[in-house]
Amino acid sequence: MAGLETFYDVMRRQGITRRSFIKYCSLTAAALGLGPEFVPQIASAMETKPRLPVLWLHGLECTCCSESFIRSAHPLVKDVVLSMISLDYDDTLMASAGHQAEAILDEVMEKYHGNYILAVEGNPPLNEDGMYCIIGGKPFVEQLKKVASGAKAIISWGSCASYGCVQAARPNPTQATPVHKVILDKPIIKVPGCPPIAEVMTGVITYMLTFDRLPELDRQGRPKMFYSQRIHDKCYRRPHFDAGQYVESFDDEGARKGYCLYKVGCKGPTTYNACSTVRWNDGVSFPIQSGHGCIGCSEDGFWDKGSWYARLQNVGGFGIEASADKVGMVAAGAVGAGLAAHAAISALSRARYKGDDAQ
Repeated sequence: MAGLETFYDVMRRQGITRRSFIKYCSLTAAALGLGPEFVPQIASAMETKPRLPVLWLHGLECTCCSESFIRSAHPLVKDVVLSMISLDYDDTLMASAGHQAEAILDEVMEKYHGNYILAVEGNPPLNEDGMYCIIGGKPFVEQLKKVASGAKAIISWGSCASYGCVQAARPNPTQATPVHKVILDKPIIKVPGCPPIAEVMTGVITYMLTFDRLPELDRQGRPKMFYSQRIHDKCYRRPHFDAGQYVESFDDEGARKGYCLYKVGCKGPTTYNACSTVRWNDGVSFPIQSGHGCIGCSEDGFWDKGSWYARLQNVGGFGIEASADKVGMVAAGAVGAGLAAHAAISALSRARYKGDDAQ
């Protein structure tokens, strides 16, 4: 990929000192959950590897993934776009349009064949030969297949590209289809969410640039570094769940005390994402912290799983405080039943003994 500057070249050209560069590498390692021993590897990658060519396509979507991406704080999106990667095509962010934009796409595909990353936001509709989404006068599905043919790997941004999201919800008249069901011969990283967290998006790109490989993925193709735990597992309201302290209705006393939102529909116990650890808006908050339950937007088919406010079934909880009286009554009942059974067995034994003596 001759002709592309490295990240370090760009930073030095902008007047960034070596000390600031190493500090940036340290912060990047921390953001990825890596130890200090990885800082030299990140620095080496930034110094020696050329900026990664990225082509960003848009299908059926609402642009919320792009809106989230541009709000990344660690690293700043300006550093990602202008220094870390070479974002050569994105019809939402780029200045050119029409034939000029399509010419850039063809040029990058030919020049960096097999070396560029394809980022897809949204999904292709397959019904009516793909005519429900037209890009440059042609169905988006055709553009997707064409650009994917020369890609090194594909990133499916958001639940639209990963699972289909609202476009694929029943009855799905356009036959909106997630990327991995259309492109079958390329490695695909799913980064679901509606939208995904900004730092999760930039973290995936930073990892690929640093280590020149895909991050470790789970069975669904999601990066384990961000999707290995349920929101419920690290939620700050989890102690209230374990204690059986729940919000029964919005704005009740439990809501004012910050109790668990499970009974008003929170999907945190079944949703895998980093919301409760990375959070949103530079780590300020996330939906549960704002008083609204998780809607499970990073899970497959969440639009078709019933009301966002319907309580999940079969989610076990400890519930010590709220059910202390019930636990005591159950325990007393169990003891009472045990004593009664023991008395009955003793009486039966005595009766048998007396019968034997009579004979």
